[in-house]
Amino acid sequence: MFQDRTDAGRQLAAQLQKLPLENVVVLAIPRGGLPLGAIVAKTLNAPLDVALSKKIGHPFNKEYAIGAVSMDDIILNDIPTIDKTYIREETERIREKLRKRYDQYYQNFAPLNLKGKTVIIVDDGVATGNTIKLTAQMVHKSQPLQTIVAIPVAPRGAVKNMESSNYIDEVICLKSPDNFYAVGQFYREFGEVSDQEAIQILEASRKMSSS
Repeated sequence: MFQDRTDAGRQLAAQLQKLPLENVVVLAIPRGGLPLGAIVAKTLNAPLDVALSKKIGHPFNKEYAIGAVSMDDIILNDIPTIDKTYIREETERIREKLRKRYDQYYQNFAPLNLKGKTVIIVDDGVATGNTIKLTAQMVHKSQPLQTIVAIPVAPRGAVKNMESSNYIDEVICLKSPDNFYAVGQFYREFGEVSDQEAIQILEASRKMSSS
């Protein structure tokens, strides 16, 4: 059980400090991953950025990722029964959200160059691993040196799912409980991170790494 995202971020950072890492970029999944990502970035003396991609949920189960969309790319699992109109409409809806987030998160900064870097993808927890796998696949197109996933909690099946990816070199997961229902059950405090809070965390981390 983690007290809150700050506690989880500290524990995650302590675990990552044990690894021989160089040229690190921390890529947080907004919004919940940003409080943890900021702590990891500060601990590792690395810059922080966000992964601006979002899953496409199955039409009958929105939590189940059938693909992921970025500002200029899309990755889909091979599910022939999904209506193409649904994919097209969901893609445009998601991209509209991502464009708004891009305008919010990159007012005075540009996205970091990931080529040749050790990219650490951080989130506050994972339920299935599908979204992280798709995010890692998108990161791979930027030619990183390696991609590491760092999360406080995920069920064992999700960890195995992520470890099966050709685009993820290592998965660091602090807890893999048997009775997993939702990420929030493993936090005493798990309030929503607002857009304003997320932007403040990201800007503070950028100022710290550039000073």
